[in-house]
Amino acid sequence: MLPAAVPVFVYVSWLGVFITGADAFWWTGSIAAFVITPVLDHVIGSNPNNPPESVLEWLEKDPIYRWATYLYLPNQYLSLVFACWLWAGGGWITMDAVDKLGLMATVGLVGGLAINAAHDLGHTRVRAEKRLSKIALAQTCYGHFFVEHNRGHHVRVATVEDPASARLGEWLYAFIPRSVIGGLRSAWNLEASRLAATGKSPWTPGNDVINAWVLSVVLFSVLSVWFRPVVLPWLIGQAIFGFCLLEIINYIEHYGLRRQKTPSGRYERVRPTHSWNSSTVLANILLFHLQRHSDHHTNPLRNYQILRHRDEAPQLPSGYSAMLLLALVPPLWRRVMDPRVIAFYRGDIRLAALKPGARI
Repeated sequence: MLPAAVPVFVYVSWLGVFITGADAFWWTGSIAAFVITPVLDHVIGSNPNNPPESVLEWLEKDPIYRWATYLYLPNQYLSLVFACWLWAGGGWITMDAVDKLGLMATVGLVGGLAINAAHDLGHTRVRAEKRLSKIALAQTCYGHFFVEHNRGHHVRVATVEDPASARLGEWLYAFIPRSVIGGLRSAWNLEASRLAATGKSPWTPGNDVINAWVLSVVLFSVLSVWFRPVVLPWLIGQAIFGFCLLEIINYIEHYGLRRQKTPSGRYERVRPTHSWNSSTVLANILLFHLQRHSDHHTNPLRNYQILRHRDEAPQLPSGYSAMLLLALVPPLWRRVMDPRVIAFYRGDIRLAALKPGARI
């Protein structure tokens, strides 16, 4: 249940300031995510062991794991409402712009992890869980992820056509806009094609991109009316912060890896070797085992609690929490990761994910 408790950081921030008067507590979420978690994740270390086959069926059906994702949503939105109250002048505390920025980062962190909860809820055939996935995405205005991730990214992962697969040598700050714009375009085209096959226009409420965006517009409108428009800039800021966190994780997950084309001209099937893997304990708990990404792409309908560590997959030198910080400094990232990509392909850089038209 630890991931579902992440939104509590919003209340902890306010309570810390209220009790001590120290404005630094507004940055509690950022400190926890980008300082404490990477350190603890490193100290606790990795656990590459997989659950034995004899318990897999029981583990998959244990309802506590689904409730961990369900409970994230009410906690997420209660914390968002509380944050809006604080931004609007509530909480019996005077906040300046820096304080509000710290709270915005904490709320954005909650929204970013909500995308991860939505990611798990979206990988299901249960209609109610798909709807919950859209609701979780509304806070970050990233509802199109529901379409693009499942029907775009999982089909095109580690290919030239996938905007969410980072190329060797590509800096994070070039990747993020390419992935955001490419993902939006792809999601719209996928829905337009789906609706065209049934003779419908894409401009319909049945378009899953449109109805997901409408959820965000309604959410932001209601909060802006309820707490006054003063909260709108902070709502927009936390949304950008949240989906940028997602895109940094996207950058990490497939950096430099490429699926090869077969003699028929089609791409080889997705294998564990097309995603970076990590089994650090704490980050896996907080991220619903997202770090076991190689197994997730190989078995996208497998519930997160039974995802496997895959030895044949390329292994990250640390967990996502530390790798995220490394990605923010492109020269350091390339110094650590480029040699690993080249070593994984046994020195044949032609097999790596190179920019189209790049000279070797």
